[in-house]
Amino acid sequence: MPDATPAGRALLREFTLDPADNERLANLCGPLDDNLRSIEARLGVEIRRRGSAFRVQGERAVACEALLRDLFRATATEEITPAAVNLALRDHAEDATGTGAGGAGDVGGGDAGAVDDEPGLRVLRGTIRARGPNQKEYLRRIRRHDLTFGVGPAGTGKTYLAVACAVEALQNDQVRRIVLVRPAVEAGERLGFLPGDLSQKVDPYLRPMYDALYEMLGFDRVAKLIERNVIEVAPLAFMRGRSLNDSFIILDESQNTTVEQMKMFLTRIGFGSRAVVTGDPTQTDLPPGRASGLRHALEVLRGVSGVAVQYFEARDVVRHPLVQRIVQAYEAREPREGES
Repeated sequence: MPDATPAGRALLREFTLDPADNERLANLCGPLDDNLRSIEARLGVEIRRRGSAFRVQGERAVACEALLRDLFRATATEEITPAAVNLALRDHAEDATGTGAGGAGDVGGGDAGAVDDEPGLRVLRGTIRARGPNQKEYLRRIRRHDLTFGVGPAGTGKTYLAVACAVEALQNDQVRRIVLVRPAVEAGERLGFLPGDLSQKVDPYLRPMYDALYEMLGFDRVAKLIERNVIEVAPLAFMRGRSLNDSFIILDESQNTTVEQMKMFLTRIGFGSRAVVTGDPTQTDLPPGRASGLRHALEVLRGVSGVAVQYFEARDVVRHPLVQRIVQAYEAREPREGES
């Protein structure tokens, strides 16, 4: 039976994971028990095991037991990678603190009700599920609004989930094509010196979206869709004068747009189209003195019907836990502006 402190907090938990399957246990624990060591470090507990019998000691032993049971259930269908352990730790931490979908707001209406019943995104290679309340709210807003802004630090899934929504919409015949757009600020929007055609010139700037597409659809299928112009890539500078109908349009790294460029992009949205704009206002590469189109748009579009904004925070980072700590350190040093 578990021991407890006078305050009622369990310090020791002893339990067995059934069924006793050595392959699943090895999957859970990881190579050389690396997954268990990660959990120990994050929760401040000590984990000992003999076969399928576990002994966990520490003030967060109860939380550790719940986490291990959840991960063991997952071993039946998936590989428990360090990334999966990190996401599970974060999700359990949010459940324990009762963290809600804070930082989210409809600019132009729409309810902010429960989001846990939102289904996952079904793509060719499986199902993608949101992690945490802000990601769930982000998906809900993309599905219910013609224009959604995803604003927050790197690693929070803004672009990845936007691409997943675009792939789902294409597969369900809700749109006829996907248009990927990004400002090529590093090359000063002058891409002529780069080799290849227009798509090849802008490829380096769109690599994160390409990687997501390859993961969801496979390399060969993505190549065929690009060849048929069902998936189109374009630098922002080449969007002027176009009207995009029946399209799912994603503008990535939008903090690097100027005010004029952002206005130009937003007025490209045609009938039957949806647009997602992602960016991090704290990582602007614009020349000194140039206002960010993202910051300006968030102010100008406040109160406009059909527009939604989802803010992400350091706790939403789904990359290596060190990335989350790095983002938190920068936020503590330079508090974010313009998110009132």
